[in-house]
Amino acid sequence: MKRRERLFAMVELLRARRTGVTAEVLAQRFSVTVRTVYRDLDSLRDAELPLRAERGRGGGFALDRAYTLPPVNFTPREAALLVALGNWSAAMRILPFVDTLSAALDKVRGALSGSAQRELIEQMDAIQFTGIPAHPTVPVVRRAVEQAWFERQPLRIRYRGMDEVTTTRVVRIVTVVLERSLTLLNCDDLDKGERRQFRLDRILAAELV
Repeated sequence: MKRRERLFAMVELLRARRTGVTAEVLAQRFSVTVRTVYRDLDSLRDAELPLRAERGRGGGFALDRAYTLPPVNFTPREAALLVALGNWSAAMRILPFVDTLSAALDKVRGALSGSAQRELIEQMDAIQFTGIPAHPTVPVVRRAVEQAWFERQPLRIRYRGMDEVTTTRVVRIVTVVLERSLTLLNCDDLDKGERRQFRLDRILAAELV
């Protein structure tokens, strides 16, 4: 079994169990070493899978059920349409959350059979979207903004204003405004105690505080 297939299978096994499972059991189940299991679990955590370690009888590694969704059954037509619209959103740069969007689209594609992928994705490719793409954003900045938004964490940014002066601020994102060509962040400026609006494409650097 290839590593990617093993990771997917491991997630499904953890999702299906009501109690934790030890690294030793996982190693036996997937015919790998315990060390390999720990590396796989670290990779799943890096992918923001809500894993927790439980102690005691019936303990081991488990998924936090508060952060998982029940299975959703898409028809091939529904899945293909979601993929097409998601690809368009990424291409137009109307969303700053590209990493989360890409991961979601991969899961939707994975729900399609091979024949459905070939037939329906090809059909959806025949739909042409036109629009004005948003201004490009530094990938590291976009990822920091995405993480800050979903985790509701403050963000330290270096911002180039309209006067071309660069300042450093600590902010908390309140709302995201998607205009035709601009992505705007309405934020609480934690240093000055006021609400400010920032253009995403003018943020030169960003990191979680």
